[in-house]
Amino acid sequence: MRIAVDAMGGDFAPKEIVQGSVLALERYPELTITLVGLQDAIEQALEGASRERLTLLHAPSVIATGEPPLEAIRKKKDSSLIMGLDLVKQGVADAFISAGSTGAVMSGALFHLGRIKGIARPALAPMLPTKTGRALLIDCGANADCKSSYLVQFAMMGSAYMKEVCGLENPRVALVNIGAEEEKGNLLTREVHQLLRASSLNFVGNIEPREALFGGADVLVTDGFAGNMVLKSLEGAAMFLMDMMKEEFMASLPRKLGAALLMPALRKVKARMDYTEYGGAVLLGVEGCVIKAHGVSKAKSFANAVTQAVQCVQGDVAGKIRSALAEEAGG
Repeated sequence: MRIAVDAMGGDFAPKEIVQGSVLALERYPELTITLVGLQDAIEQALEGASRERLTLLHAPSVIATGEPPLEAIRKKKDSSLIMGLDLVKQGVADAFISAGSTGAVMSGALFHLGRIKGIARPALAPMLPTKTGRALLIDCGANADCKSSYLVQFAMMGSAYMKEVCGLENPRVALVNIGAEEEKGNLLTREVHQLLRASSLNFVGNIEPREALFGGADVLVTDGFAGNMVLKSLEGAAMFLMDMMKEEFMASLPRKLGAALLMPALRKVKARMDYTEYGGAVLLGVEGCVIKAHGVSKAKSFANAVTQAVQCVQGDVAGKIRSALAEEAGG
């Protein structure tokens, strides 16, 4: 399996991206990685590391996080992001991963790889920890304004992903809404509810954001605006909780002693809430496998994003989405 990596994308690139790639190669003996970016910077980050199954591709420019995405992908065709995507387009790589600009990754994938025929809008889908395992949130920011048909396709793509990558036979699909009752929500969510109920998906109804992490559904469907709000609210709540616990436990000697006794349990809680355990967000609906890793990815987090890409390719998620669309059209 061949994966192209944008070595210059992310707050800690290229060092952490390169180290994460090396770590991923240790996990998968059948994997090869092409690091795309400024060759001198990559060489420096690789100093002392094994280069087995690693290839370097020099890209003379970098798309910065603050650049307007459309303008950047038009003007910087020699950037690490665009050259990495082109490796997938040319069939040289099976997947592409970047921790760089979300807008540039989405726009670049759309223009260089194209949409799967029949998909109206690709969607970003990160994995969330739940009480019983994990759930896929789709969309989390690619489409702020949506039609009801888009959300139905999000549900179908998310279901295909959870089945092929996570091994769930019949993923439970829920619509993120302001209430569990069928009549709750705005015009969009009420219409989507009816369409999902009439679909062949395992639709379990509406789910409120406060219930999302309790494991009642495997696929959480929403438009990109609301999904991004849900994601950032959950991330903020998790950070606040961990900071507050640390502050309280360090307030006095008796509390410090109590914290020491609780430390094994606290570490488990922290690990379950840690975004680095879940890689990044998969961009579903484009031709090929594209993973948007977290912008603050360190080596461990980026290695997990590579694992996510490997699973996506092995599960032939894009192919399964095409098959699901064909069944829908024929049925």
